[in-house]
Amino acid sequence: MSSVEISALRKRYGEAVALDEVSLTAQQGELVTLLGPSGCGKTTALRCIAGFIAPDGGDILADGVSILATPSSKRDFGVVFQNYALFPHLSVAENVGYGLLFRKCSKDERERRVAEVLDQVQLGGLEHRLPRELSGGQQQRVALARALVIQPRLLLLDEPLANLDARLRDDVRWLIRDVQQASRTTAFYVTHDQAEAMAISDKIAVMKNGRVAQFASPREIYQRPVERYVASFTGEANFLGVQVERELCPGRFRVRAGSAAFDVKGAGPFTPGTKAVLLARPESLAIAGVVAGQLQGRVTKSVFLGAVQHCEVVLPDGASVRLGVPPDRSLPPDGTVTIKLDVERAWLMPEVAA
Repeated sequence: MSSVEISALRKRYGEAVALDEVSLTAQQGELVTLLGPSGCGKTTALRCIAGFIAPDGGDILADGVSILATPSSKRDFGVVFQNYALFPHLSVAENVGYGLLFRKCSKDERERRVAEVLDQVQLGGLEHRLPRELSGGQQQRVALARALVIQPRLLLLDEPLANLDARLRDDVRWLIRDVQQASRTTAFYVTHDQAEAMAISDKIAVMKNGRVAQFASPREIYQRPVERYVASFTGEANFLGVQVERELCPGRFRVRAGSAAFDVKGAGPFTPGTKAVLLARPESLAIAGVVAGQLQGRVTKSVFLGAVQHCEVVLPDGASVRLGVPPDRSLPPDGTVTIKLDVERAWLMPEVAA
């Protein structure tokens, strides 16, 4: 198992910049997710790590040693592709053990390792089946087992759940995390799905136009995003335009939104009088009784979803916020409500990213 450092990685395709000074690290045993929309550079970065494409600049180090000159076949990395890439004419056991044919493993050792990894991914007893006799989730488990059986220095997963339905995605997602943690294999995981990233990652690199917008733990990225783009891509978010009145103490500011004033946390620095954006996740908002100094608004939409009602409220400045309310609460359309903000869960960000 390796630690990996990516330093100032660059890649261009003609005039298009795919990677622009990308830097991040994965410590031994960590799972790092590259998260972002199509075209942001996440798969390009993974393919550079794997050695499938050569970067135009920067470096990739495994355990402190550059691997740029090492061919992909010699890097000893396991790769799981979106389309499984199984051999249709080989059995499950033969697919999984294929990589061991090129290593110095006896037949007994090969069979033992294949059996162990199939048990790990919950496919014991299916070793003689062909890929066409398996479900999509089972085929993806075979692909995962094939990557793990070689005991790779690094595991690379490129949108591994994209072809699965919602329930299978949940099952295989947890399986990947359980197996990765049990084996303590360092891993890079590419996805556009923020729920996947939040659930399985030790660290997340949110990517934007070939750059890393933020690299941090899932909790920090969700609660303390550095910019609006990161907040939008990591869960449902409400953004309130506010004016900074003053800094109360390091990391806490008094801001005003219309007639309401709040003391909130933020990374700063913010100059008094400047405009900023206040992030208020739906769970930080609640409908309350009439309270001075809170937000007032008009209910424009309410949807009953069983355990919760999702409602949309338009504020006097025209901005709208979404929040959840108890399912038994009556919310008449066009009714005026007071919204209470949990200031400890709000986060102040600059209008434009630094």
